[in-house]
Amino acid sequence: MIRLLTALALALFSALPAAALDRVTFRSIDGGTIDSDDWKGRPVLVVNTASRCAFTPQYDALQALYDRYRDRGLVVLAVPSDDFRQELGSDEAVKDFCALNFNLDLPMTTITHVRGPAAHPFYRWLATEAAFEPAWNFNKVLIDPAGEVEATWGSSTQPLSAAITSRIEPLLSTPRG
Repeated sequence: MIRLLTALALALFSALPAAALDRVTFRSIDGGTIDSDDWKGRPVLVVNTASRCAFTPQYDALQALYDRYRDRGLVVLAVPSDDFRQELGSDEAVKDFCALNFNLDLPMTTITHVRGPAAHPFYRWLATEAAFEPAWNFNKVLIDPAGEVEATWGSSTQPLSAAITSRIEPLLSTPRG
């Protein structure tokens, strides 16, 4: 009987939607902070990144995605992390590397933990509420305008793929003009 009640409770709990993201802040690689309150009502693609990874060329596609949809509200946030031992040794080195090799102007955090007990509060929320923890660099998480997890993708899903753009487009504001 206890097993049945436990299984029923787990089934009911897992059927509940994840709670919306509360306010979180990240340290910006450019100085200051990046505040999730600035994203309210906008879709956000959050990507844990690394400079010395086979997936690092995805920075070009992340910038192209941001360029394509930023005027319609999309935020693309790069979160450099050394959790998989493939990031450069300092925030300054990451910033210089990305500027020199990819000409990025999308928002980027300082080097941040994305897994385990030292993970940033955003990633702890993601693990708790959506049962998602990055398995490698360049995992992608789409947060909808209400602050809920819309979708997650692994490293091999390209930023400009239909799998991602088809989930982003319905969340965007209508184009101006």
